[in-house]
Amino acid sequence: MKFLVSIFLIALLSFALGLYMPWWSLALAAFVVAALIHQRAGKSFLTGFLALFLLWGILAFIIDQQNQQVLSKKVAQLLSLGEGSIVIILITGLVGGLVAGFAAMSGSYLRTVTR
Repeated sequence: MKFLVSIFLIALLSFALGLYMPWWSLALAAFVVAALIHQRAGKSFLTGFLALFLLWGILAFIIDQQNQQVLSKKVAQLLSLGEGSIVIILITGLVGGLVAGFAAMSGSYLRTVTR
């Protein structure tokens, strides 16, 4: 249950902070949630990673569909990835997931150190 609650809270808080703060505010959200909801470091990493991978992946897909995949196809061509816009969406989700995962793992370690 903590696992699903953590995923939901990290995604919700990251989305809300992303509306008003820079992109890296997602790390703050993952760190705070992982520090407040006690889980092992591996599970904390996984919750942060999944929350932001799904959030950024879904948001990137929605934006990509709204502009008929124009930007993602051009970026894919610049990076020599062919015509596939899905690769750009996956890379976007991977970057957000890694940042949030490591931030959540840091929050989990902070909780164990201060305990």
